[in-house]
Amino acid sequence: MKTPVPPPASPISRSVSQVAPDVTALKALAHPVRLRMLGMLRIDGPATATQLATRLGLNSGATSYHLRQLAQYGFIEDAPGPSRRDRRWRACHELTSIRPAETEGEAFDMDVAFAQAILSQQVSQMQKAAEEYAELPLEWRKASTASDIIIPLTSEKAEALTKRLNDILLEAMSEAPPLGEPLPPATVPFTIMLHAFPYPGRLPHDEDENEP
Repeated sequence: MKTPVPPPASPISRSVSQVAPDVTALKALAHPVRLRMLGMLRIDGPATATQLATRLGLNSGATSYHLRQLAQYGFIEDAPGPSRRDRRWRACHELTSIRPAETEGEAFDMDVAFAQAILSQQVSQMQKAAEEYAELPLEWRKASTASDIIIPLTSEKAEALTKRLNDILLEAMSEAPPLGEPLPPATVPFTIMLHAFPYPGRLPHDEDENEP
């Protein structure tokens, strides 16, 4: 009689740390250099201002200023290190959660500005990924995609769908090793950028609605 093979163990979920900045903190973050710095610290782990300056092509004074701004608003903090002289920084969270502003005013303006800043960075990353695509091993080319799918939906169904997709991604993240720490063999940071929006030009603008 064959011994039954037990099913594979379920991945152990962990809590994914997130930050939901207010409008003042978001204003400090919506800077291309600070966005890149925060991304580097989240993905690659703790670093000094000198190390980040070298990677970003900046002088150490400008780098230190941007790091202080990120620290002031709770995005990064001091990281333990072998030397007190070489101050190291680490990210406080793995994700930044931004909810669309529901009213006009500063919060709405900041919502739009941050969307533009993050999109610019994402476009740059996608372009670099496209340039490196031909050099990827076959298994990673199979795992990559550049898909777009258009589905007729109401705003309520569209919101529900994007929430489902985000929940799936967050669940996968909770079952993966934490960012910024040494990763198991054959494991690398895998980027998934989710853009969901009404097809451009298909919704009436305010001035169109007011026309007789």
